[in-house]
Amino acid sequence: MADTPHTLGIIAGNRTLPRVLAREARAAGVQHLVAAAFTDETEPELSEFVDVIEWLRVGQLNKLVEVFQKHNVTQCVMVGQIAPKNLFDLRPDLRAVKLLASLPEKNAHSLFGGIADELAKDGITLIEATPWLKPAMPSAGFQLGPEPADDVRADIEYGLRIARETSRLEIGQTVVVKNGTVLAVEGLEGTDACLTRGGELAEGAVAVKIPKPGHDLRFDIPCLGARTLETCASARIRALAFEGGRTLLLDESEVDALAQRHGITLTAV
Repeated sequence: MADTPHTLGIIAGNRTLPRVLAREARAAGVQHLVAAAFTDETEPELSEFVDVIEWLRVGQLNKLVEVFQKHNVTQCVMVGQIAPKNLFDLRPDLRAVKLLASLPEKNAHSLFGGIADELAKDGITLIEATPWLKPAMPSAGFQLGPEPADDVRADIEYGLRIARETSRLEIGQTVVVKNGTVLAVEGLEGTDACLTRGGELAEGAVAVKIPKPGHDLRFDIPCLGARTLETCASARIRALAFEGGRTLLLDESEVDALAQRHGITLTAV
């Protein structure tokens, strides 16, 4: 990417994405990687991919700022998720309490936007991680697994209409449908739980995952991977459609093998 920073801060959530980002940023020329990691969330293995890792509790906003200031971080990215239970269990510091009190709505967009504003007050800019992750963001037309049947195509189109609305309303990015009927809509519990709930109601359903129009890709980048495909297989999902160019696909070779083995169509629209 243009203007590659010498030092990059990583606000690291769970699963593998923080490691992927660290590896790609290093390959692109970032010299110094500083990770702010969260107890019971961030994988300890991240320490092998960064120069500095400092551990925080979810809700320690002021400590997050102090960590980055200590290591001369002026640009940072936010990658990986935080488990919903930890968002309701957090013990916010005074700075986080003030931020939460100032937000008229407590959805993910307003919360993370508020964190970005707090970082900016101390000279730290939250930027998109996507320039380093573009190779893992398939374009529309990408497909793995079997060619979808006509009824699957029809459900994908129906699911797209529903998912665009639920996403726009800040309800969730994922829906599960079958034969023109909505089986499940994602809430705070996340994509995997939504897939499981939908699969419990009907075998051979179709899932669609779409970010809202204007979705801020500085945080909460839509992401799919091997674990997603394994959940689809367990839930007997026939197809999973996602928005091309705005969704990360991790572990592509493993995902491809799972799609072939379980007969699941994965397609970018």
